[in-house]
Amino acid sequence: MDLRQMEVVVAVAEEGGFTAAAQRLHVVQSAVSSTVRALERELGTPLFDRTTHRVSLTPAGEAFVPAARATLRAAEQARSAVDAARGQLRGRVTVGTMQGVWADLHRPLAALRAEHPGVVVRLRQGAVTDIRQALREGTVDLAVVALDRQQQRGLVTRLLAREEMVLVSAPGRVLGGAGAGAGGRVTLAEAARLPLVDFTPGWAIRLAVDRAFRAAAVERESTFEVNDIVAASELVRADLGVCVMPISIADRFPDLDKHRFDRHAPSWKVMVVQPRGEAPPAVAALLRHMA
Repeated sequence: MDLRQMEVVVAVAEEGGFTAAAQRLHVVQSAVSSTVRALERELGTPLFDRTTHRVSLTPAGEAFVPAARATLRAAEQARSAVDAARGQLRGRVTVGTMQGVWADLHRPLAALRAEHPGVVVRLRQGAVTDIRQALREGTVDLAVVALDRQQQRGLVTRLLAREEMVLVSAPGRVLGGAGAGAGGRVTLAEAARLPLVDFTPGWAIRLAVDRAFRAAAVERESTFEVNDIVAASELVRADLGVCVMPISIADRFPDLDKHRFDRHAPSWKVMVVQPRGEAPPAVAALLRHMA
């Protein structure tokens, strides 16, 4: 058994198939299949159930993949330690992030690139629940996300920013009793009477908005549900609904009106999150540039 075999199995498991794994590894599919078969013969058991439509892990595969990931991480850390000793930091850092916050990473990423051009950074965007799971599985090295207190358990966190959310509407839209135009204040009850553009359950914005409405004892229904910030802004721009989003995201759409909440404003805390334990050298280098 060697590291390449482990890398191939992990790729098949994460990509959900041999073709996608081959594309990720930049090899032909037959090479991926033969590598997996050879390892399965060595282990004396299949790692994958293969059907016409999908590939899934067997119980043996479920046990093998986390151990393989840990071994690959250890090998990467060993290489990084040698490179660091030679003054040539290399390696790979996988950063998980949510829509709306990844653009704020450009300064620390630029600083890392200038200091250590040999470090490769992979950005993985997803829902906060998926990123948290990826941190625990080791497929993400660190993340810039918004987690509530319960979600932070077992992870190391550092606060980057806390901000309130605002209600975003089409220019000049009259918000019932709340008044019209940008800058007018609204209540959650007034917002609930409007057609609402919500984000998908599992998104940090949605979790914060749900929490605020529950705390205010206000019921609401979604008119639209989207998993993309730009799509949400387009629905608002077309005056099909209003949307609650953090101020920093709302400011990216200057043509839309922003309304602060009178009270019980939804808010989120954006933080750097990493698993417990010593960070690999490349990860530690990036963390140093995150204020």
